[in-house]
Amino acid sequence: MNAPTPGTTPAPAVPAAVRDRVHALDPDQLPAYLYDRTALRAHSAAVRAALPAPVELYYAAKANPEPEILAALGTYVDGYEVSSGGELAHVAAAVPGRPLAFGGPGKTPAEIAAGLRLGVRRWHVESPHELRLLADLAARPDAVGSTEDGADGADDRTAPRAEVLLRVNLPQADDALTGSALAMGGRPSPFGLDPEQAAAVVRLLTDGTLPHLRLRGVHAHLASGLDAPRLLAVAASVTEWAAGLAERHGVPLDEVVVGGGMAVDYAAPDTRFDWAAYGAGLARLARAHPGVTLRVEPGRALTAYCGWYATEVLDVKRSHGEEFAVVRGGTHHLRTPATKGHDQPCAVLRSPRPWPHPWERPTARGELVTMAGQLCTPKDVLARRVPAAGLRAGDRIAFALAGAYAWNISHHDFLMHPRPGFHFLP
Repeated sequence: MNAPTPGTTPAPAVPAAVRDRVHALDPDQLPAYLYDRTALRAHSAAVRAALPAPVELYYAAKANPEPEILAALGTYVDGYEVSSGGELAHVAAAVPGRPLAFGGPGKTPAEIAAGLRLGVRRWHVESPHELRLLADLAARPDAVGSTEDGADGADDRTAPRAEVLLRVNLPQADDALTGSALAMGGRPSPFGLDPEQAAAVVRLLTDGTLPHLRLRGVHAHLASGLDAPRLLAVAASVTEWAAGLAERHGVPLDEVVVGGGMAVDYAAPDTRFDWAAYGAGLARLARAHPGVTLRVEPGRALTAYCGWYATEVLDVKRSHGEEFAVVRGGTHHLRTPATKGHDQPCAVLRSPRPWPHPWERPTARGELVTMAGQLCTPKDVLARRVPAAGLRAGDRIAFALAGAYAWNISHHDFLMHPRPGFHFLP
């Protein structure tokens, strides 16, 4: 994606509870992640209210798997999507008894076996090989775990033990994914089945060849970072294609998962995806396909806004006409701006603490300051040319939109700096 013009990203509004906690931390307690669970619950409630009743809401745990985050979402989501055996075990322990969907390419036999034992509710199958592997493992006597309908493999050896959604890499119109931050489909990719493979796979699932599997529908997650109109257009194309597939083969279509991918705008931290318009569009789509359960699987768009990465300015220096603030931590803690090529929105929190040294306090002389971390690489930049006149060593910086794909995707051990603290506000 294109980075915003330096100095144009507005400073985010820092909630009072976050601001107070940041100021209360001692310097050696920084950097720290702070998660505002009140904000998370309010945002999640608004999302849930915007979605019509026929639409299920699953949380993509890869976005932020902290147990406290998973638990805070529990009231508002219908289940959780996991993409590895590690995520499966972690989420099952953090929110026991909740429905789980297992997605992602390259599932290993051990991961599939673990999912069967834990009673994974839905399997997003990515290839014919994965389908046969799942069928083979589901047919084994030790494949235990109840399905949503109560069928227990330990008691009924012929009952379906795995409910399958075929992940299909559907082609899209040339401009359908324009503006996406990351495209996983609609073009050659390692994700999902080619559409021409779908017919053969449906026959395998419906002709008695794989009796321990049951076809539920279709899954398609084609892109991330789309606005509501484009995401609705993709959802409609996926649902229409799935309905056509079911009609051609004379099989029921129970469910269609249209994925996540709701845009989060890092250049406008106080804006939100238009959930009201998206929900209204999904309601129209559901009315056009009665009896079909639609499911969305957002991750970033649910939790990004509740997280803050707070740190302290260690030094302020001038280099070739530009000013830099060196802060505790860096992109080994908050890798998002490096991976997405943007400036992480941030707010300066002036420290009330007195300067503890007898020499002059390093202070920015200009209007714009680049926020850099402690790593020995020029790529360790969190935000470029931030409006921060008078920024001083010892002041604190709160980086917003750090509630998703932040700590959990970062290269933690590079240079072996201390890991950040984690604070979960009520």
